[in-house]
Amino acid sequence: MHVLVLGGTGPSGIKLIEEALFASHTIVIYARSPQKIPSTITSNSSVTVVEGELTDADALDQAMHGVHAVLSALGPAVKNGPLHPSGTPLAHAYELVIDVMKKNDVNRLILLGTASIHDENDKFSLQFAALVSGVAIFAHNAYKDVVAIGKTVRGSDLVWTIARVPLLTSKEQKDFVAGYIGDSKIKTTLSRAAFARFVVEELQANEWCRKAPLISSL
Repeated sequence: MHVLVLGGTGPSGIKLIEEALFASHTIVIYARSPQKIPSTITSNSSVTVVEGELTDADALDQAMHGVHAVLSALGPAVKNGPLHPSGTPLAHAYELVIDVMKKNDVNRLILLGTASIHDENDKFSLQFAALVSGVAIFAHNAYKDVVAIGKTVRGSDLVWTIARVPLLTSKEQKDFVAGYIGDSKIKTTLSRAAFARFVVEELQANEWCRKAPLISSL
């Protein structure tokens, strides 16, 4: 497939691009700072880079031409947690992304979310309740933005999958399990490499359409 990747300059986004390339997809990377993308990626003939802001409808429209799906690793930067801007900027960015997708007849969206996005299939988990409460208290703007992303995407008529993640790690292990909070199989960590594998596999399998599973390492 020909896919558009958002959030491709962060560590999760880079893993996502690498996994998509390994699966033989061609990729358009839409990035505000293309210089942050490793040369091993930008030199690949299957990769096109379009520079632009998440508020630039024209540049985003250019990047969207001819793609079959949008894969997104956008999310609040952990290091900026308490400093995340107010006004839910990422949720507003998704509003624009969705509009441009519709304009270009692109219907499939797979994106990163977190446990802060509640799902009706979740059960109570003390560990996850503590994690979410901590984010809501100490990084409130980021929490509000993530929750707003969930509402924005769920309110669209796209074929979406929100890949909710717990604490992300830099381990190279790609095995994962998908379920819901409170499942006995779901744990509180996930490698970025495993997040990338889930997204790329879901692009082919379409097993979690209009669902928001919680993904964790085994």
